Formats: sequence, C-alpha cells, structure tokens
Amino acid sequence: MATKQETALNGFAIPKENYLYLAIGFLIIVVGFILMAGGGSDDPNVFSEEIFSFRRITLAPIIVLFGFIFEIWAIMRKPKSMQQEG
Repeated sequence: MATKQETALNGFAIPKENYLYLAIGFLIIVVGFILMAGGGSDDPNVFSEEIFSFRRITLAPIIVLFGFIFEIWAIMRKPKSMQQEG
C-alpha cells in the first residue's frame, strides 16, 4: 500500500512504472481469449470436433490464467526507486 508521501508524488496509488506491466498483462489476457475463439461449425446440424483442440481447451486457459497472475504481480510490484528509499 502506497504511503501518503508516495501517493502525493505522482497522484496515483500505483506507481507510473507499473502501468506498462498492467498493459502487458492485459494484452496477454486478450491473446488467450483470441486463442480460445473459433472452432464452431457453420451448420448448426453438424458437430465440429475443432472445439476440443489442445489450443482451445488447454493452451488458451493457461495463457489467460498467466495473464491474470501477471496483472496481480504488476499491481503488487514495488518499483526499484521505492525499494531503495524505504
């Protein structure tokens, strides 16, 4: 949790450096959801096995989970400039 002095310096509870990491985490999550998309059949009467591919069932959820963990790390990360001061 940021002290009053740290918050007063930049006006935000999260240091400016962490916003880059938050954007990267958001992009990781978006990539995971893009990998999850598709696999449906154009004809509703025809079943498509593509929805059960490794990419959609295993890889994409792992990437999304990693993105959320990365977001938590980006929020909790204390920049090196603050680590030396306090």
